[in-house]
Amino acid sequence: MAATDLLIPAPVLEDLVRRIFLAAGCTEAEAARVASHLVGANLAGHDSHGVVRVPRYIEWMEQGYLLKGQQASVVTDGGAFLLMEGHYGLGQVVAEQAVRLAISRAVQLGTCVMGLRNAGHIGRVGDYAEMAAEAGLVSIHFVNVGGSVLVAPFGGVERRFSTAPIAIGLPLPEGPVILDFATALVAEGKVLVASRGGKPLPEGALIDPDGRLSSDPRSLYGEYAPEGPRNPALGLGALRAFGEHKGSGLAFMCEMLAGALTGSPTSGPIEKRGRVVNGMLSIFLAPDRFGDAAGFADAARRYIAWVKACRPADPSAPVLIPGEPERARRAERLARGIPLPAETWASLRATAQKLSVPLPEGLT
Repeated sequence: MAATDLLIPAPVLEDLVRRIFLAAGCTEAEAARVASHLVGANLAGHDSHGVVRVPRYIEWMEQGYLLKGQQASVVTDGGAFLLMEGHYGLGQVVAEQAVRLAISRAVQLGTCVMGLRNAGHIGRVGDYAEMAAEAGLVSIHFVNVGGSVLVAPFGGVERRFSTAPIAIGLPLPEGPVILDFATALVAEGKVLVASRGGKPLPEGALIDPDGRLSSDPRSLYGEYAPEGPRNPALGLGALRAFGEHKGSGLAFMCEMLAGALTGSPTSGPIEKRGRVVNGMLSIFLAPDRFGDAAGFADAARRYIAWVKACRPADPSAPVLIPGEPERARRAERLARGIPLPAETWASLRATAQKLSVPLPEGLT
């Protein structure tokens, strides 16, 4: 946490975000869902998918690229197979609807494969893996962002991929194990956070047209004002995939599975900039249909204990499993408040004031 960060209690921040979306014309249910999801991302430490996104969502709604009042609808229903249409609605809303339907099918049938196309930005993908785990299901999620070219493929300097996240969730009695990451070295939202005074980017997260590595958000956004909008179309550089050719290959497959296969747009080619949509391919599996659910949990528990017993390279930093950092951060931020960089708060405050939404008492 930087010295300039504001600490805002999660309920206060969530209420402000909810009121902003209400003022933008969303229903109470839509506003509450989006606010809960965004603040939940901040609580988990995924600030790139938290309230820093609010000004951009409002801009997209004003431009007609993101539509309020939409419901996910079924395009194809094969029982254990579903293809869903998001109608460019608020992603956190239509994705939750699609995932809830797929979960109910997997509980009933043992498995469900669900494709979602043309959804607005669905946010932190781990949220949907957590939903499935709460229902006792294993889940795997591949996501792409149609119309968003941000990441250079391995060996290249031009943008060809979206940040293409992947999430996998396992249900266990002690709490779910959730793996959630972008196939870019950092998510675009982390560049957004860094550009607003948050955590700096790691060295080499970006690449400039001449092949030089960069950690400057201006490589992605071009020049910008402290509280102004951030437009990736104005930058000349690109994000890099993690893991060299391996992350690049995963990003490519996310575009094929979440985009091309579901009928949602791939990241490019783009004829003209405008609407940005998420596609998602999700697989849900009931452990009890593979034999003994208790046996699965026991085997997983013993393996986790063995992995965590590994002698750490740094004695002060024990080996962790996926999801543990998020749980620790959630507990800390619920107790102390959510840290927001001053520039992020200024942008959120400006959006609230533009919509005539009163700020929380004591926050200006």
